[in-house]
Amino acid sequence: MTKSKNIFVIMGVSGCGKSTIGRMLAETLSLPFFDGDDYHPEKNIQKMSKGEPLNDQDRHSWLMSLNQLGKEHQNKGAVIACSALKEMYRDIIEKDLDPVPIWIYLEGSYDFILKRLEQRSGHFMPANLLRSQFDALEPPTKAIRVPLKLEPKKIINEILKKIGH
Repeated sequence: MTKSKNIFVIMGVSGCGKSTIGRMLAETLSLPFFDGDDYHPEKNIQKMSKGEPLNDQDRHSWLMSLNQLGKEHQNKGAVIACSALKEMYRDIIEKDLDPVPIWIYLEGSYDFILKRLEQRSGHFMPANLLRSQFDALEPPTKAIRVPLKLEPKKIINEILKKIGH
């Protein structure tokens, strides 16, 4: 598959499969993959680990780091997994990026994702914070929307079809 020079941001609530789909898409498009969770400051991870949701102020430096990451890769392309729950968060991530990122929203119901989260282990984000993520979520209007009920390979195929690959 030919390499894309776009920045792709895989977004959605915790447990929707951003990292899995992001890695698969990056491999398919021969792009580097970055998991947004790796860019959280330690205080954010500690707060979430205690079951406390992040607020806008907590997220600001993290979002700025992801914007910088996008700037560093805007000429080469990359895939970034990030919740990007609110429009203002997406605005921070894409500020001064040219072209703007291609947003891919992994869409699923609260019950569907809660079941996935309850089966996940080894992640700092506890399942009891999922409700706060859905409460904060402002579904994007400018994004490729992909239903989570599809198998991962079918999700990738759907994304590739929608981006013209």
